[in-house]
Amino acid sequence: MRNQKSLLKVTLVASTVLLMVGCESRVENVQTKMNEIRNAQPLPIEPPPVFTPVPSYSYSSFSAKSPFVPTSIARELQIMAGKRVYPNFARPKQPLEDYTLEELLMKGTMKSASGRIVALIQSPDNQLEQVQIGSYMGKNHGRIVSINPNQISLLEIVPDGQDGFIERPRTLILHGDA
Repeated sequence: MRNQKSLLKVTLVASTVLLMVGCESRVENVQTKMNEIRNAQPLPIEPPPVFTPVPSYSYSSFSAKSPFVPTSIARELQIMAGKRVYPNFARPKQPLEDYTLEELLMKGTMKSASGRIVALIQSPDNQLEQVQIGSYMGKNHGRIVSINPNQISLLEIVPDGQDGFIERPRTLILHGDA
């Protein structure tokens, strides 16, 4: 039995030595390859492509209708070109000027004691406000110019894109509870 144990130990040691001899170090191979790469001639860099200059174009149709502006706005800009309109920033803001027109709902109309038509407008926070001709609403200084049973007509003062302002007609239509 003792011979078997010693034979087993010798076999184990021999197989371990054989395995170790079979596993040679690959670090030397890597070092050799790295030295070859360092000593090789560098590859030439390709020159950048030559770009031909783009000829400049001078746009001369400033007075013609812009293809990017809808016809109705272009007509409106031509009509308002001679008018100089500016919002009155000194005027105290009215409650409905804190909302865009899209957020406001026309709920109906009624006649005041003096016989004027008054419109009822619901704000996003469900408050009802009475407005009349000359009242302001919307974020673009919208002044009410007429009130009918089914709609309110306003004139907004909006930037014209050229350091000025123009008046833009807008309407707010009666909102039904359908």
